[in-house]
Amino acid sequence: MGNWGGMAVARAAVAELREFAAEAGCAVDRGEELGGGWSAVHYPDQPDGAAAALARRTGAPVFTVAYLDSDVGFVEAATFSGGRWKALLNRRTAEDYGIPLDRFPVEAALAGALDWAAAAGLLTADPDGIRAALTGSEAFAEDLTHRLLGALGLDFTALGEESA
Repeated sequence: MGNWGGMAVARAAVAELREFAAEAGCAVDRGEELGGGWSAVHYPDQPDGAAAALARRTGAPVFTVAYLDSDVGFVEAATFSGGRWKALLNRRTAEDYGIPLDRFPVEAALAGALDWAAAAGLLTADPDGIRAALTGSEAFAEDLTHRLLGALGLDFTALGEESA
């Protein structure tokens, strides 16, 4: 059985992010420090608008993803200043579920991701890597999430080890 939960990544301590996620309506299962002041929390269910709510609460850019049975990932990211972008991970599989791909244009997501990375102070964002994650296909959407976070410039080594 796959993952039906989600996660949030933000520049905040795990305890803060856990508290903020709870305030945004997310029940947190676990959390881990990712390094560089970034943390991730995982939860069994993600309410809509969690990224924007967390960005307002943390005062920092926030990346969230919700999984559909580990087959598809719905990314939502936001900045404190109101910038937002959405993306769909595992597009080929999403199409099998009947999810309309045109609601998640790759170029708009790429532009939003690069703006988000700049707002987050992530100077090593890789546009080609971001595009590859947004258009790639994997057995598990979580693998594409890790690729996307890495391409955005986040060190997710702890996340990868925890999720393995």
